[in-house]
Amino acid sequence: MLAVTILNAQNNAPSSDCPCRQLAQKTFPEATITLADCVPAGSFTPPGSSQPIADLPAFCRVAATLKPTPESMIRIEVWLPETNWNGRFLGTGTGGGAGSVSYGALVNGLKRGFATTNTDMGTSPNANEAVGHPERWVDFGHRATHEMTVTAKAITQAYYQKPFHHAYFAGCSTGGQQALMEAQRYPDDYNGILAGAPANNRTHLHTGFVWNYKVTNQIPGSAFLPKEKIAFITNAVVKACAGKDGGAPNDNFLTDASACKFDPETLPKCPDGTDDGTCLTGPQLAALKKIYAGPVNPRTGERIYTPIPLGSENSGAGIEYQQNPKQSPPALFYQYKWAFGNDFDYTTFDFDRDQDKMDSLLAPILNANNPDLAPLKKKGGKILMYSGTSDPLVPYQDAVSYYERVIKAQGGLKPTGDFFRFYLIPGMAHCSGGPGLNDCGQNLALTVPQDRNHDMLTALINWVEQGVAPDKLIATAYTGGVSTNAVRFQRPVFPYPKLPKYTSGDPNAPDSYRGVDSPRNAVLTPAERYLK
Repeated sequence: MLAVTILNAQNNAPSSDCPCRQLAQKTFPEATITLADCVPAGSFTPPGSSQPIADLPAFCRVAATLKPTPESMIRIEVWLPETNWNGRFLGTGTGGGAGSVSYGALVNGLKRGFATTNTDMGTSPNANEAVGHPERWVDFGHRATHEMTVTAKAITQAYYQKPFHHAYFAGCSTGGQQALMEAQRYPDDYNGILAGAPANNRTHLHTGFVWNYKVTNQIPGSAFLPKEKIAFITNAVVKACAGKDGGAPNDNFLTDASACKFDPETLPKCPDGTDDGTCLTGPQLAALKKIYAGPVNPRTGERIYTPIPLGSENSGAGIEYQQNPKQSPPALFYQYKWAFGNDFDYTTFDFDRDQDKMDSLLAPILNANNPDLAPLKKKGGKILMYSGTSDPLVPYQDAVSYYERVIKAQGGLKPTGDFFRFYLIPGMAHCSGGPGLNDCGQNLALTVPQDRNHDMLTALINWVEQGVAPDKLIATAYTGGVSTNAVRFQRPVFPYPKLPKYTSGDPNAPDSYRGVDSPRNAVLTPAERYLK
């Protein structure tokens, strides 16, 4: 084990004036402290940014590098409120291939009064640079989050000189993967876990990205879909299905995308040789059909991953992003570079043989697909999971599939609901935004009332600490999906399999809806071999 090393003394002021600096004199296993200093109340400008963050309370800021293996280089930060600490510890997640500390997550946790931590997951400066470093793949998969948790807990206790009384984790996307990894592999780390849009079926999720990129960039002829065509595709889907799936009559999003039976053949087709921008060419229609079908094994016909949800085509990180040569490969293909090298060529990727090779190498360390959560349940841990029905980046169907597998492992919906509840958020895109509901406190920002009826983290805390299980939450839709804008409407959301069904009255009021069970197992799910 490596003893603590101090690399960056902040100034020459005595440590008695800043108790935070005393942490540099303590030893934490396998950790190198690179910074320990007091940050006064007011504004703070994160490293690498020119934009200060205002209205922060005074806090102790600690940065460290963790090396559980010689190849590891895991960066973490721990932010500890100087006053008004709520006595709780909060681990937070990141997104994409990580590679940097998420300061937004630290800010939100700090403002809520938590001792808060975050990690770059060991992939700094970005995940594409981890080619040839298999221990860093393990760090990204699960080890970095656990090591962050262990070290940050020790730092928290050393600073306050007393233990925290409960520990929570909150993350979305890659953060959702981190959340489920913690639940499955390290059930002793957290009392409560908030898992959003979990990218837990990681190797197959990214196969979906390669599939969508390939069909829009490689089908003979121009299969690329311009932004305006993607918009009219979504508009056609919404016109065909919105309001018929339990939602309000004038919704511009789908409540239950699995109930929509949209046929892309009904879209206007361009006459041969012409394209006025209001129709689909033959190659574009063929590409759209393949996107809706999702990736399958060409030899066996087995489903590798679920497709993007109907109605999510033009949401953020949707088709426009996933087909873009300047955006998708640099951001989404890093796992293929890990498996096949820097020269990975998507045009030659075989969805049978090459998929098996990637899975054999990376699935055991990246995929959080184990439905056996009995150890977490036994110790009294609780999970809230959520996913948006308009999320094209991490389709909600895979979260449904995972939750159904947990139900099977637990022997029923009721024993599962005793410790694990899942909310489908109608019209929410990836982790937030989207045309429908977009805020129920899931991103920890102080935008909705901090009570158990409106805020997921508060609901989780009440469940863990007071035994009050959340049966209903009130979610909010803001203008433009931005929480600083005006409220468009509110609507209740319920634990799966319930969805809000419009009854009568003002469609913008929560009281106009009731929870109704939706059909279960109605989504396209991967074959068994692709759930490992």
